[in-house]
Parts: sequence; structure tokens; C-alpha cells
Amino acid sequence: MSKQKQTPKRIGLLVGREWSWPPAFIEEVNRRNAGVVAEFVHLGAPTLNDDIPWDVVVDRISHEVPFYRTWLKHAAVRGVKVINNPFMWTADDKFFGATLAEANGIASPKTIVLPNKDYIPGIKHDESLRNLEYPLDWQAVIQHIGLPCILKDAHGGGWRDVYVCHTLDELLHHYDRCGLLTMIVQEFIEWDEFVRCICIGREHVMPIKYDPKERKYHEGEFLDPEMKELIVTQARKLCRALSYDMNSLEFAIRDGVPYAIDFMNPAPDFDINSLGPTFFEWAVQTMADVTIALALEERTPPKPKSKHLFAGHGRSA
Repeated sequence: MSKQKQTPKRIGLLVGREWSWPPAFIEEVNRRNAGVVAEFVHLGAPTLNDDIPWDVVVDRISHEVPFYRTWLKHAAVRGVKVINNPFMWTADDKFFGATLAEANGIASPKTIVLPNKDYIPGIKHDESLRNLEYPLDWQAVIQHIGLPCILKDAHGGGWRDVYVCHTLDELLHHYDRCGLLTMIVQEFIEWDEFVRCICIGREHVMPIKYDPKERKYHEGEFLDPEMKELIVTQARKLCRALSYDMNSLEFAIRDGVPYAIDFMNPAPDFDINSLGPTFFEWAVQTMADVTIALALEERTPPKPKSKHLFAGHGRSA
């Protein structure tokens, strides 16, 4: 009697315009013939009790498409393993990140979060903002942070809305043009060495020499073994605290101390033209390893209270 063929596990991929990593990842997963297939996710107008065919979903674009984030939180509650955790991703910001780093014993630049410059229509400054002190004590900000300093969007990424300010006038100039953005001002770390780590699966860490001025990766060993071990350990600790299985983390090393300056990048750049062939291949292979292992784990969605998932708010029998 022939053995019935087992239905393969499925990995779904949510992507935007990126062109190099998604097809390479899908091809790598499917090539391995491990009882797991990878494919692009396709969504129409989901309901609460639709069947979700994917055991793992890798999210590369929900920060730009809010509909995807809404569905991913639903999928996570239904037992799908989502990379990255959509609940944490919804909550994170750079001020919270600095807090998290220090709470985990990891050095972080001095950081201040600033009230918004502007607000949505309907906010009346003398009524809606009664909890804010006005005017802001800018001298105290500079005294705490020092100059030069970095002004950046607390929720931003991709080097957008980031300004190096050498004077208070320069800081005020950029702040006055930030509109509805919530900004942080941060100590500028004059680094001796700059490291960007790619972290996959909260365990696999690739520290890479990175030039933020050129925005370019460089191959080759550049850290002594003790510093490399320290940075890898701190990268793992941060990813576990964030529940991120895909992240890039930046450390600026000054006087032998690595400062975590940007480490909440849950859709890191995986483009082959950015990473180069060596690191690109590592990202493809390692993500395939991690997601295949997750897909083969048992999926345990919550049991519905009735034939409609989560239906009914009365007493259960």
C-alpha cells in the first residue's frame, strides 16, 4: 500500500519593491526539499475565521502597508509564526529602544525625546497640551546631550529625517521643520569603529564593518575576538528582548565601549547590491535555516469558542 503524501508546511513572504532577496530565499527553501515550501502571501479581504495556509510568515513591508500589519497581528493570534513580532513592531520607537538597551546593561548614547513641533487639526495648544511644559528648556537639552548631537525621527528608518547638529541654532532650525514627527535628540558618538550586525533567528549574528558615511559594507575581519564576542552577545540580547528574528543592529565603538545606536530595524536591508554577494548569501541561507525549522514545529492556534473564532462574549458552557 502506498504511503499518503504529507502536505508540506508553508512559508509565506510579504514584500514590497525589493527584487533580489525574496526570489533567492524562496528558491533556496524550495530547493532543499525539506517538506516545506515558500511562496508569496496573497490576501484579499480576510475574515476572522478564514483558513490561514501559512505556518510562518516573513514580513518585509508592513511598516509601509498598515493593512498587512493589521492582518499579521490576527495571524499571530491564530498560531502563525510571524517574523517579525507584529505587536512589538507596532510598539517600538527609538526612545524605547534606548531605554531597553540600558535596562539590559548595554551602553546607549544619551537620549532625550522631544514634544512634537506641530499637531493634527483639532489639537488646541492651551487645552489639549496642558501636560506639556512650554517653552521647552533648550539649554538644558544641550547641556545634557552635548554638541554635536543627532536629531532623528523616533519612528523613522532608512536614514530619513536624521540631522547632525553642531549648534543650538542648527538644532532648532531642523526641529522647527519636523512637523508632526516625534523626534529624539541623541549624543553624537565619535566612533573609532562602526559595526552593523545582521541577526537572524535571535541567535545567528553576522558583525560587519560598515561605513555610515558611504553607507557601505566591507568584508574582512576587523574586530579583536573579545570585542566581537561582546557585540555578538549584546546583539543577541537585544533581539531576544525585542522578540525579533530578523534585525540589523548598529554599534559605534568609542574608547573600547560599543554603544548601541540603532538596533530596531525589523525589515533590514537584504539587497545584494548593499550587502554584497558574501553577506547576501549568508542572509538567504540563514533565513532559510531558521524559517524551515519554525515551519516544521507544531502550530497551535487557539480553539474557537463557537463555530466562529472568538464569537460570543457570554458565559461558556
